[in-house]
Amino acid sequence: MNNDSKMPIVLIGNSFKYEIEATLKLFFNTARFTFCTDRSEIVGDRYVVAEVSDNSVFTVEVCLGSEPVVTYGKAAPDKLEHEICRAIFHTLCRLTGIRPPWGIMTGIRPVKKVTELIEKGMDREQIRAELTERFELLPDKFELAYMTAENQLPILEKIDRSAASLYVSIPFCPTRCSYCSFVSHSMDSARKLMPEYIAALCRELEIVGDIVRETGTKIDTIYFGGGTPTSISADELRAVMEAVERSFDLGSIREYSVEAGRPDTITEEKLRVIKELGASRISVNPQTLNDDVLRVIGRQHSGEDAIRAFELARSLGFDNINTDLIAGLPTESAESFRNTLDRICELSPESITVHTLTLKRSAALFEKSSANIENPATEMVDYSIEKLISCGYLPYYMYRQKNTIDNLENVGYAKKGFESWYNIFIMDETQTILGAGCAASTKLVYPDGKISRIHNYKFPYEYINRFDELMTKKTEVTECLKKIKSIPQK
Repeated sequence: MNNDSKMPIVLIGNSFKYEIEATLKLFFNTARFTFCTDRSEIVGDRYVVAEVSDNSVFTVEVCLGSEPVVTYGKAAPDKLEHEICRAIFHTLCRLTGIRPPWGIMTGIRPVKKVTELIEKGMDREQIRAELTERFELLPDKFELAYMTAENQLPILEKIDRSAASLYVSIPFCPTRCSYCSFVSHSMDSARKLMPEYIAALCRELEIVGDIVRETGTKIDTIYFGGGTPTSISADELRAVMEAVERSFDLGSIREYSVEAGRPDTITEEKLRVIKELGASRISVNPQTLNDDVLRVIGRQHSGEDAIRAFELARSLGFDNINTDLIAGLPTESAESFRNTLDRICELSPESITVHTLTLKRSAALFEKSSANIENPATEMVDYSIEKLISCGYLPYYMYRQKNTIDNLENVGYAKKGFESWYNIFIMDETQTILGAGCAASTKLVYPDGKISRIHNYKFPYEYINRFDELMTKKTEVTECLKKIKSIPQK
């Protein structure tokens, strides 16, 4: 199926739309689906029917252009959705020849399931049985998830749930990469709005800072993301970082990161600003060192530019540098990816994050998705696990996304002691994250575990023009921060 396909999904006697669609996406990750409640609405010879009758008996019928395959089963009411998805999974494995490595685990946080079971007192073998039998994980993915959980737990044990972290959004890039689905804006189109945007962002930081002081909240970690934060000028970056310095007590900060990102935006002046104003962790993100692939994805720098940017940061005293790579980029071969990873390992950054290409509908690359489905992403990811662990890097955080090539994962690896606390906190969802800036999201985590999200406007002009309206939402932030003060500090 391609991105124009619309497979009918018939749900009779149930409303399990979300999980059934997520299961189908494991096999047809760029397809579209239509949902209906009657067989008469089926059009074509490719469809799925999931029917539940009395006494929790279910029927699953899958047709992919030839004879339909029918499966019957029965499950307890609270297991029905899971068993229906399992039946669809097994049928599609047989019909397509595809075996998704994460089985029917469709959530984006597989490691969280492992840590929850560890905290329940289950040992490694019990957890292995639970996840491989219930979710049908392949053994190597269980090992990766368990190893990641082991490396996370010492940090999670130190999490301060009465504190909060701060995310600062700079949603601009020199150009938009073909794979990108983030809300980011090219500098050419955004430049005229930049003075107003920087002023509004600094004002929001001051407002959030006032709330933090009034509630006596400690800021734990700070993360500048985007977009590419270094796409703005050194003076603009200084203005934002000085607003952070004025608005928050940096004395208790355990980690301060700036995602410098694209090598073509990194200059000595910007790096000096970052270092002077307190950030000690940065990212230099080439994605690949293959110049041909960089051109295909729309980057305006070379692999050597990325290496020079890294070495410049080192020469200025940065001793905590992350580097991002993407497995499965269009036209990249397994050998090319291996060469990139080997060269990055020679540079010896403190952490390396390996993403897998994801085909998002809002990305330009999605229009050519069928040309990217079959590529050596699995071979690349398998090599990265082996290579990085052999070089002393351990997996410490992981997440998955829909529409990822080969249903693979994104993993952060770090040398011992250089794990990013912010990345772990945002994946574990046990600490409040205060977002500032266009397209930023605030995640409020209440003492009872309830999570509430407040989303800033996605577009700079809207963020600027509706700023006062947006600030009225800060009342809920104040209420949450007052409540989390009751959580014992660590």
